[in-house]
Amino acid sequence: MQEPELDIPAVRRGRRSWQKLLEGEGLLQLPAAHDALTAKLIERAGFPAYQVGGFALVGARYGRPDVDLEHFGEKNRAVQDVIDGCALPVLVDGDDGYGDAKNVTRTVRGYEALGASAIFLEDQTAPKRCGHMAGKSVIPRKDMVAKIRAAVSARQNDDTFILARTDAIAPEGVESAIARAQAYLDAGAHGAYVEGPISVQQLERVGKALHDAPLATSVLERGGVTPWLSPEDFRQMGFSMILYPTSVLFQIARASARALANLRAGRPLDPDASIDMQAFEDLVDLPQWAKIESVFPVGQD
Repeated sequence: MQEPELDIPAVRRGRRSWQKLLEGEGLLQLPAAHDALTAKLIERAGFPAYQVGGFALVGARYGRPDVDLEHFGEKNRAVQDVIDGCALPVLVDGDDGYGDAKNVTRTVRGYEALGASAIFLEDQTAPKRCGHMAGKSVIPRKDMVAKIRAAVSARQNDDTFILARTDAIAPEGVESAIARAQAYLDAGAHGAYVEGPISVQQLERVGKALHDAPLATSVLERGGVTPWLSPEDFRQMGFSMILYPTSVLFQIARASARALANLRAGRPLDPDASIDMQAFEDLVDLPQWAKIESVFPVGQD
């Protein structure tokens, strides 16, 4: 008997490789998903990929700042929940790898097993912090080179993309950051991520120096140090990945605060600021799950 075809909302199906995605798209805008619902909304908005960033994840899940309070043990379950909610290729924040080469190996293999298409690792000293915060420092270049080599070696899937991030601009200057990024590429990283350029001039310098490799940076709207530019401006400078760690999170926090203030004041839900029950059920795939329930009845006479 042939089983009926069902649109089961499975999400581990054939994600595109990150390298092929970059080749096809030219530039990736990567909003951050701190939960599975946000990941679904990112997919519906038409983005071809997204990121799970530490800033949004720990802020939303734990209500704490991105200052190295949570490590792989806390974050991997949260990352799994997000990835399970969305079929898009995903870049996962691996922070500093949470230790030496052993920890980097565990982090890469762990996130890879959850379905991460790409993983980025950074060269901050512990305790690390959000890349747009003051007070950062970086480990010796040779130590980060060893971490990158370990990360590349740890992969179980040749398509897993290792993105090497340097936070050296603030403590050492832009030329040091460029030199570090190149050293990490030479060590086997598949792309470079230069965090914290503070001007268009610095962005241009980074883009010119590293344009031969996939190149990333991040923009934190309202409080970050890197200027907002259009995706096309970034692309012309040589960047191929722009991470937006706070663009969704900050607006969600504001909307939630307003909703609670209205509720506390006894005001009814504003239909123009909300979706309805049917739209939410569609968003969380209720029709597909209901079809499975009806096609394969259990416990019914």
